[in-house]
Amino acid sequence: MDAPPAGFGQPQGNSARGPKKLGKKAPRPANPNMFEDTSQMPQPVQQPAGNYYSSPPPAPYGNQQTPQSGSFLSDPMATMAMNYGNTLADQGKEYVQQNLDKYVSTSRIKYYFAVDTTYVGKKLALLLFPFSHSNWSVVFNQDEPVAPRYDVNAPDLYIPTMGFVTFVLVSAIALGIQGRFTPETIGVVTSSALGYLLLEILAILFTLYILAVNTNLTYLHWLSYCGYKYFGMVLAVLSGVYINRTAYYCILLYFSVCLMFFMTRSLKVQILPHSEDYQQSGNKRRLYVLLALSAMQPVFMWWLTFSLV
Repeated sequence: MDAPPAGFGQPQGNSARGPKKLGKKAPRPANPNMFEDTSQMPQPVQQPAGNYYSSPPPAPYGNQQTPQSGSFLSDPMATMAMNYGNTLADQGKEYVQQNLDKYVSTSRIKYYFAVDTTYVGKKLALLLFPFSHSNWSVVFNQDEPVAPRYDVNAPDLYIPTMGFVTFVLVSAIALGIQGRFTPETIGVVTSSALGYLLLEILAILFTLYILAVNTNLTYLHWLSYCGYKYFGMVLAVLSGVYINRTAYYCILLYFSVCLMFFMTRSLKVQILPHSEDYQQSGNKRRLYVLLALSAMQPVFMWWLTFSLV
């Protein structure tokens, strides 16, 4: 049987082994649009890869609305709401100020801080040497006491405030010298001193109310008189730290006597009537209250300072 010719069963012209048979290709038809201007033709929209949701088509040019910068303020309802809110804020501020003035008057507090350098020097000298002072009455001007800078007998809150702050700093220094200072000690000393001061003021007001002792002294007066002890406490702590414990007790004892004498003579003209007969009804009770209030000061002075030396 004769063998099949080469390339039998394979595509013609693409033999696996034989050479390709090159033929003459037919000419391709010319593209009629090859030389046309395609710049004005619409381009196909290309979607980003991975975006399966196409954005909505833009609105026609004639229906587009541009936001206005003052659209909110031009709204009459918004303007009315803003005016109503401002009115409520003004009324609330006035209400708070009126109710705050009932308990803490700004003008009254300014009176206790109306001091100068001369007054501070004279008042500190009076606290240290009260035995040589003779006139303890407070000067009045048209039924109102004059400012402290014009009268050394007038109570103030400048010396008690500065004494309180200085006592806290001196306490931190004393604990630091002894190696017992920690950041929490400043908060502990401050809260303890402030808490005992408030407790003392409340005890005084409660005692006067229970015993029906009528006086024109307010809580700011008592805050002033009770705050003078911080000046002596600072001196006592400094003497105990830089000298010795005996100096601490000597300064504490001396200033306690001075402070008791100062408070007794200062409050006598305001708590006790001008009558010299202490056997009258209520006068003896007032005298006992005055002595008890004066005797409280050395106790608090010792209690707040003995652990610092």
